[in-house]
Amino acid sequence: MLVSAILTSVGINAALCVIFLALYSILKKQPSYYEVFAPRLLAEGSSKQGSRFNLERLLPSAGWLSKAWKLSEEEMLSSSGLDAVVYMRMITFCLKVFSFAGIIGILILLPVNCSGTELHQIDFADLYTSSLDAFTISNVNSGSKLLWIHFSAVYAVTIFICYLLYYEYNYISSKRIAYFYSAKPQPHQFTILVRNIPVSVGSSISDSVERFFTEYHPTTYLSHTVLRRTSKVQSLIKDANQLYKKLLHLQSEPSEEKYKRVGLCGNKVDLLDHYGKRLDDLEQNVRLKQSEALLAEDTHAAFVSFKSRYGASTVFHLQQSINPTHWLTEEAPAPDDVYWPFLSSSFMQRWISKLVVVVACILLTILFLIPVVVVQGLTNLSQLEVWFPFLKSILDISFVSQVITGYLPSLILQLFLKAVAPIMVFLSSIQGYISHSMIEKSACKKVLWFTIWNIFFATAFSGSIFNQFSIFLDPKNIPSKLAVAVPAQASFFIAYVVTSGWTSTTSELARIFPLIFLLTTKCCAKSTDAEIEVPSIPYHKDIPRILFFGLLGITYFFLAPVILPFLLVYLCLAYIIFRNQVSFLILFYLSYLL
Repeated sequence: MLVSAILTSVGINAALCVIFLALYSILKKQPSYYEVFAPRLLAEGSSKQGSRFNLERLLPSAGWLSKAWKLSEEEMLSSSGLDAVVYMRMITFCLKVFSFAGIIGILILLPVNCSGTELHQIDFADLYTSSLDAFTISNVNSGSKLLWIHFSAVYAVTIFICYLLYYEYNYISSKRIAYFYSAKPQPHQFTILVRNIPVSVGSSISDSVERFFTEYHPTTYLSHTVLRRTSKVQSLIKDANQLYKKLLHLQSEPSEEKYKRVGLCGNKVDLLDHYGKRLDDLEQNVRLKQSEALLAEDTHAAFVSFKSRYGASTVFHLQQSINPTHWLTEEAPAPDDVYWPFLSSSFMQRWISKLVVVVACILLTILFLIPVVVVQGLTNLSQLEVWFPFLKSILDISFVSQVITGYLPSLILQLFLKAVAPIMVFLSSIQGYISHSMIEKSACKKVLWFTIWNIFFATAFSGSIFNQFSIFLDPKNIPSKLAVAVPAQASFFIAYVVTSGWTSTTSELARIFPLIFLLTTKCCAKSTDAEIEVPSIPYHKDIPRILFFGLLGITYFFLAPVILPFLLVYLCLAYIIFRNQVSFLILFYLSYLL
């Protein structure tokens, strides 16, 4: 890929970043959009939606940058918990690593690569039309002793990374221990979930649990609760909670409209009275469904509580039966983290679910190779002219060819990847997990492995051998061919970093889709009594992105060190933006990174 194509991609994405940043700095100051840009402050009562007009709100400002920069780790820990601290430490860890690697790569390795003539000699007078391949390790002359500099750089960066990992591990471990001792004991820490409970003839599940734990764990066993199928009850309770919050909101806001027209031609009703009657009806329905659930058949699962956390942990880590499919133990999730559909599922149901999910992930990975191959075809201009000869006149236009080869491939790939994270969350939700945090963690791992395989390996190798099938006729030359072609993919990964990293991160700051949804809702609905929902950080999207960019940086810092400045810009953007999100927008749930 030419330098001009990369610069075109960088220019387009940099312009989009500036637009998103300016848009955020303006809209965040508008009281009518606090629900989108400061929902956490609204939910906590620290901000009000109503306010007088002020011309200063229409001008972009950078005051939020200084506030995000000055946020201390202690403030972050007290307001957002340890998860926020761990997440930001991941970003700062990558910043430290690639700052060190960038000094070595840009100041030492890049001049060595440029001094070579294996591919071609760089003409700095005509750098705009030069190929980025000349800036990679492939340009170093074959057999040159200068390659020892690259090997030495790899060892130096590896030692530095190991030291940082050791330091960060000790730091986060101490923070976790301090958090554990300072936090109050939670009920779920004394409880485990027991599934596949065998029942003898003439005995109930409750009797079996009581007899088993009284016999084998008499000193630590406290009590148990048998699970029943109460999905309808849970749905009614959820509706009742939402209605109760609306009722409290109306009572606490004197300026809120208390009357609303019911139906198209209906009369206006008092919302306080209307919601109160609906709440009473829901309460009666909940009691009715609870009584029906008590008469229903028990599931072969129960929550078992113990007198100490040590006792619960001991039972959890021990196999309870000779038959490995009976008396299966699992840590109980927090009450607000429970995922009910698979809470009482059997061993075979969960095993089949996991098998189906594995097959689905493999099929999705194979199908995703199609857009990867198409994207790699777009990066090769000569190949496009062969495939589509009628486009030759358009491709001869310099700017068009630069956009098609530099910006369009990474944009298309990013659009396809947008659908991957929701699909992985859905697959994880049917895999048999019993908590939302476990689903999120599983989806995070799936997205990470999917990204590594389809973006890193598939992109590198499809781009390397797309036009070189002949190398398989001579297997001895495969390593040497790949050694030249794989570093050449650095140009594509640079474009991917600025599109997926720069633009995606700043677009999350501007919250385009929630903003569009809010505007649509305001236009189509007159009522504004909906509950303000505070979003949580999308772990399954952001953590795989950071780890994948870390993989790119570690792999390519000695192959093509020119990628490092673009990674550092992304990490700086992520550092500032996510610190800002922690203050105004995001809720962190301590059940994930801990």
